Amino acid sequence: MQSRKAERRFIPIAEQIAGAAKRVPDKIALIDADSQLTFAELVDAMGVIGASLAANRISKGDVLAICAQNSVEYALLYLAATARGIIVAPLPAAATPESLLSMLGDCQPKALLVDETTTQFFPPKTLSAHCPTLQLAALKPALDRWKSKPTPSAMEPIRPDDIFNIIYSSGTTGTPKGIVQTHAMRDAHVQLGQNEGHDEQAVNLLSTPLYSNTTLISFFPTVALGGTTILMSKFDCGHFLALAAQHGVTHTMLVPVQYMRLMDYVDFDSFDLGSFRQKYCTSAPFPADLKREILDRWPGGLTEYYGMTEGGGLCVLRAHEQRDKLATVGQPAADCDMRIIDEDGQQLPPTCSGEIVGHSGTMMHGYLNRPELNEQIFWVSPEGKTFIRTGDIGRFDTDGFLYLLDRKKDVIISGGFNIYPVDIENVLRSHLQVNDVAVVGVPSKQWGETPVAFVVAPEGDAQELKAFVNQRVGKMQRIADLKLVDQIPRNEIGKILKRQLRMQYTNEAISL
Repeated sequence: MQSRKAERRFIPIAEQIAGAAKRVPDKIALIDADSQLTFAELVDAMGVIGASLAANRISKGDVLAICAQNSVEYALLYLAATARGIIVAPLPAAATPESLLSMLGDCQPKALLVDETTTQFFPPKTLSAHCPTLQLAALKPALDRWKSKPTPSAMEPIRPDDIFNIIYSSGTTGTPKGIVQTHAMRDAHVQLGQNEGHDEQAVNLLSTPLYSNTTLISFFPTVALGGTTILMSKFDCGHFLALAAQHGVTHTMLVPVQYMRLMDYVDFDSFDLGSFRQKYCTSAPFPADLKREILDRWPGGLTEYYGMTEGGGLCVLRAHEQRDKLATVGQPAADCDMRIIDEDGQQLPPTCSGEIVGHSGTMMHGYLNRPELNEQIFWVSPEGKTFIRTGDIGRFDTDGFLYLLDRKKDVIISGGFNIYPVDIENVLRSHLQVNDVAVVGVPSKQWGETPVAFVVAPEGDAQELKAFVNQRVGKMQRIADLKLVDQIPRNEIGKILKRQLRMQYTNEAISL
């Protein structure tokens, strides 16, 4: 399945921001709970911070790590560094200290920037072996000095293949991997945002973290195209809705669990959300019923993206225009070629089920320091084109819309049969008492693996729910056990931590 688009020349994001500053100098570019910057101020401040980085001998090609909560200072540092060709490594603040130190050892930054919430994870004696550590708060005095004595902006010549950032995978399945992305890849995200309606009138409210590609594919188009970005340090339903109404928000990027919580928020319908033009979603399975409820209750369009931080294939579902396809993740975006392969790497007809692979004009350079994984992630087609393997199982329908069946690693092989947890999860979600669910495979003496369900249903009965689902699925899909839990564990961008659930169940020493 392939789509094409017209080419446009590569424009570095810093250059696009400078252009916005000339067109709309007094427009607000960045806002958080404590401060804000206009585009004119943003460009000048990028010059100040860039000069400061140069004075500290951090230059083009060096790595600068950031581990902090969302803020104007965080966004400013990210933009100033990449304008100079410095490679930013935004580290997940929710990771364990051990994992964070492992990432630092992997990317070898010249410096690490932290805030008061994350500094506790990096004991000075431990960090001394890695790099100097600085406080993001130290940027504020420099910016205050700049306001009285502006410094001209300075940018390095940037080539499309220069490295923009290193994004560490969410680590839901083990050690996070450093995904190397280029300036061309980020410019492609700006083009995608422009095609989806981002412009100088956009007001984008972001509550997911800046270390996540989920956030960045929405943030960079907004700031590059002259829109306003509002940064929340932490998601809260009431605060999100209040900010949206107060600022006349037009765009937002949320993950499915955030949409679910907003739809369940008791006062949701009391807020004026009529300014919304577009809402986006990515990163985790997005139930069709939830999409339908959002379309019915929340003004503006709803677009779902399906793709990987590594790049390659991207599917787009414009749910407001394609309501009969809500069970899919849409069709391949322009310039994307997406195919289906079997376990032996042989290409299958699109309507067959198999692993999804994707190719586009912009893909990651590879995983940092992981050549063995680079060999595993790429697939070469019979005509010699390189694709990225998604690790997801899916199929296309006859209209070219992609149905996701499950993660390849989450497919349960029971008695030689492939069981897709999403099929069982969808049946359980149809029960009125079920708020959330995850199905995983656990070891079984009889079958090798067998499915077990973890369900959030405060008023539910485990045995009744187990009987409900087992009466509605095939014999090999029947769950061996159902556990009622208070919540399903997720990372900060909403991905279910199925590995954690498997370990939790196995540690209970239950033999099935």
